[in-house]
Amino acid sequence: MTTFPLFKQFTTFVIERHSIYLRRAAGQLKPWTTDPIFQQYRFCNVYRELDTVTQWLAANWRKPHSADQYLWFAMVVARLINRPDALAEAGYPVPWHSERWVKVLDARKQRGDRVFNGAYMIRGVESNGRSKVQYLAEDVLTPIWSKRKEFPAHDTLSRTHEWLMDQYGLGSFLAAQVVADVKYTPLLNKATDWHTWAAPGPGSTRGLSRLMDLDVKTPWAPEEWLQHLQDLRSQLNTKISKAWEPLHAQDVQNCLCEFDKYRRTQLGEGRPKQLYLGGA
Repeated sequence: MTTFPLFKQFTTFVIERHSIYLRRAAGQLKPWTTDPIFQQYRFCNVYRELDTVTQWLAANWRKPHSADQYLWFAMVVARLINRPDALAEAGYPVPWHSERWVKVLDARKQRGDRVFNGAYMIRGVESNGRSKVQYLAEDVLTPIWSKRKEFPAHDTLSRTHEWLMDQYGLGSFLAAQVVADVKYTPLLNKATDWHTWAAPGPGSTRGLSRLMDLDVKTPWAPEEWLQHLQDLRSQLNTKISKAWEPLHAQDVQNCLCEFDKYRRTQLGEGRPKQLYLGGA
């Protein structure tokens, strides 16, 4: 079992972040925390399912279309846009009609409304008269839709992530976000690695290094990182089990990313990009 030198600081971070959510949800008046970093900057929820975009997707696309065998494709579309008002206007994207989707979202942009959420950096090519929306529709989404029958439904999260990464335009981070959505649907809700799998990323590898009091540039082999993450999940859930639901590996991976941001701020190494307006 891995020993984490900064485990106490990490658990304090996790508990206080979720406590802020609970205080706010209960209708308490702000400030919801006395922590100056939490008061000033925005950090993602401990439980990914509580994030605003995820809750919108669960209510408007995942639950109403839970029997759709191509619901996973809708989650790909959703995470490329990641903005509920734009997704609501464009509508549920199965079956896929590329031209209509482009027309609706390009019109939205032309009238001055935002199409994309800046939380996820989606690289787009705007050239030869094509908008970013057109690029995504023509070069990314339509080719994926053409392979829709190849999607490894009812497989493991790991295998699903690998398949998604093989599709042009979906890197490891975005593919993992799609997996995190689809795991709550009949397509993946019985995956044997539902609780234990997550994909490493720059933020969570730095977070693990901080937790182990190592240089943040310490390289991690994916298998080694995942084993430490699983040990961390076990220890963290032991701490919170009397009060809250256990966290799955992707929740803990997300917490590591946010812990990296928190420690970076605490140590004067940088600051998060987004301010939090509800702290004080």
